Amino acid sequence: MKTYLDCIPCFFKQALVAAREAGADEVQQKKILDEISQEIPKISFSLSPAYMSRIVYGTIRKITGVTDPFKKEKIKSNKLALKLYPQLKKRIKSTKEPLKEAIKLAILGNTIDFGTGLAFDLEKELNSKGHFPVFDYEEFKNALKENAEILYIADNCGETVFDRLLIEEISKEVIYAVRSAPIINDATIEDAKFCGLNKIARVISSGSPISGTPIELCSQEFLSFFNQSPFIISKGQGNFETLSEANRPVFFLLKAKCAIVAKELNCKIGDMILKYHQK
Repeated sequence: MKTYLDCIPCFFKQALVAAREAGADEVQQKKILDEISQEIPKISFSLSPAYMSRIVYGTIRKITGVTDPFKKEKIKSNKLALKLYPQLKKRIKSTKEPLKEAIKLAILGNTIDFGTGLAFDLEKELNSKGHFPVFDYEEFKNALKENAEILYIADNCGETVFDRLLIEEISKEVIYAVRSAPIINDATIEDAKFCGLNKIARVISSGSPISGTPIELCSQEFLSFFNQSPFIISKGQGNFETLSEANRPVFFLLKAKCAIVAKELNCKIGDMILKYHQK
């Protein structure tokens, strides 16, 4: 997915929200926005919007000295999701199709996102059960039957608990890939372990320093799995933005949170998506 002109205001909004989370005063906030404004003319619109996250957060780190602006919110999200885990586990087991319910919950978990700058109410979203206009469930089930190993590319903190519910229902060998370093509220190895993913999957770093999974920036360890795996699960917008044209079979699980992504997926903002992308 390429970058659009409509993405530019979002870059500034994301920068301002993150700068304030980092404790920047107004002078620093202005300096951050000024520096980012100088970088925007240099970006290639052929690249994914996720690439801009490296510039935004690199600028914030340089000016404020804070490497993880959303750390407190990430911990809060992890704890909230873990608190919900027992009741969500019961919800899955009480349905006629536990796998389908686990997939839907995994997608609903993508509601947890500080990168969009939008407020969210996770528990309200869970009670609403969501709208799923694109749901390639039969393809997912068939792929699950045919393959013994799955590469699962993670997205946000807290959401990892919802991934755990799906992985437990899948009951296959899973490689769980997270970000190499803090970026927005994306999950790192530390977060995955906090939420218990290391107990049910092999947790690795993708090597990606941005909010997404651009192949050219990923580690050789991650690429060895990505290039061979016939069953890849990709969570969230950032991963969709960077992998939407990948020459690999990928199941995209996400909530469409902006007009550009919704347009790419031919859906509406707020829709929940399970989309099978064939190479």
